[in-house]
Order: sequence, then C-alpha cells, then structure tokens
Amino acid sequence: MTEQVPAHQPDSEQGKYVYCIIRTDTPHQFGSVGIGGRGDRVYTVHFQEFAAVVSNCPLIVFDPTRENALAHEHVNELVMKDFTVLPMSFGTVFRTEDDIKAFLRGTYEALSDVLQKMEGKIEFGLKVNWDKDQVIREIEDENEEIRRLKEEIASNTTTSTYFSRMQLGRVVESALQAKADAYVNEIYEALRDAAIASRSNKPIGDKMIMNAAFLVEREKTKSFDDQIAEIAKKYEHKLSFLYTGPWPPYNFVNIRLKLERADR
Repeated sequence: MTEQVPAHQPDSEQGKYVYCIIRTDTPHQFGSVGIGGRGDRVYTVHFQEFAAVVSNCPLIVFDPTRENALAHEHVNELVMKDFTVLPMSFGTVFRTEDDIKAFLRGTYEALSDVLQKMEGKIEFGLKVNWDKDQVIREIEDENEEIRRLKEEIASNTTTSTYFSRMQLGRVVESALQAKADAYVNEIYEALRDAAIASRSNKPIGDKMIMNAAFLVEREKTKSFDDQIAEIAKKYEHKLSFLYTGPWPPYNFVNIRLKLERADR
C-alpha cells in the first residue's frame, strides 16, 4: 500500500522525472526508488484530482539502458498495485513541479477521458515464435508447386535453374507468410472475448511471428490467463509463447498523451 506524506514537496535545482499519471487528490510516496540509482524518493505532484508520480533527477536526456528502463517500469508497477496508471513515455523530464502542474492543467480533458477508459484495466504482452526451418520442411511436404520446383532444380543445370530458384524462394516466402498469418489470426480470435483491445507490434527477428499487447480488465485476468494457457497447449509442438504482465497500459495510453501535449 502507498504511504501518505505531507502535501508540500520542496523543489530543488534538479529536474523532475515523470513516470505516470494517476487519479488521486491525496499526496503519496512510493519509496526511494527513483531512476538514476541515487535513491531519489518517488512522490506525487497534484493538480485537482490528478497527480503525476515523479522523482528528482538531473536535467539530462536519459539513455534507454536496461537499468534505466527497469527503474522506470519498476515505479509504474509499484504504483499500479493501488491505482489505474497512465504511463508516460520513458525519459519524460520537466524542470519544475509548476511545469508538471501546467502540463496536468493543459491535458486535463484528455486525462479525464483516458483515465475513464482505462479504469481497472491492465496490459499483457504476448510474443509467439516458431522454428522457421521446421515450418519450411512442413511447407515443402505440403506444397506441390514447391516439390515440383525442387525437382526441376535438382535435375537441371541450365540457366533456367536460376529462375527456378528465384521462383522457389518467392513461393516458400509466400507460403510462410500465409501460415504465419493463419496462426496469428487464430490466436487473436481465441483471445477476442477475453481482451478489451489489442495492438500488434512489429515482430523481432526471423523466428517471431506475433508481437502483441492486450488490454484486459483486472477482474478478467484469470480468464485471459486460462485462454493463453489453452492456446499454448494447442500449439505446444509448433509454436513457443512468451507471455508477460501485468503491465500498465503502455501500448494503449502513451501515444495519446504525447500527442495531446504536443497539440497544447
């Protein structure tokens, strides 16, 4: 649980790193876990019913190192135990508390709208990988055109072999994409009723076919977990699943707040 502290927070010559926005008119602190490894305390800066969760920091551009990224995420995870969190993008630094209050004032309507939509919701991540070489072998066994082209290449030494190889590569890539799309569509369909929304991110590397985020109501977390487990079991010999969370809704809030801030 969070601990109440006096409303007055002395300013310093340092900047203020902002982790997230929450709805509360009561001052809170979340421990000496601020980014940068200096033991800066994390506390709230308020405007009406909204509060920014902040800590003192140098006025610098923060490098997205593993240590810094984990510190940013750790604070948000602490806060989300007790609040619905609207996460700010990594490296958001203001000069003073007054600047933060001006930001909260300027984005007041957007904050009200987004917090209402995100109330009681959390994010889960799902990455799906496959063994590409194994899938290619399966495709070669299933696809008559691929078998024909391979036979043509094996029995031919003329220049037509070059074009056959080119065609074979295109056919294999097309078949791989079709199979990946089919798997991904099946997974999204299976999770549709358990999640409120989803966002597809770009897969990383050759083996990843799905990199998605799902927005889920807290009270339906078990149902979502069970659905993930069922899907993973169904494809256990074909696909591998990396399931992470719960997280603050990074993929469903951050962009909206940054654009709103820029517009103002």
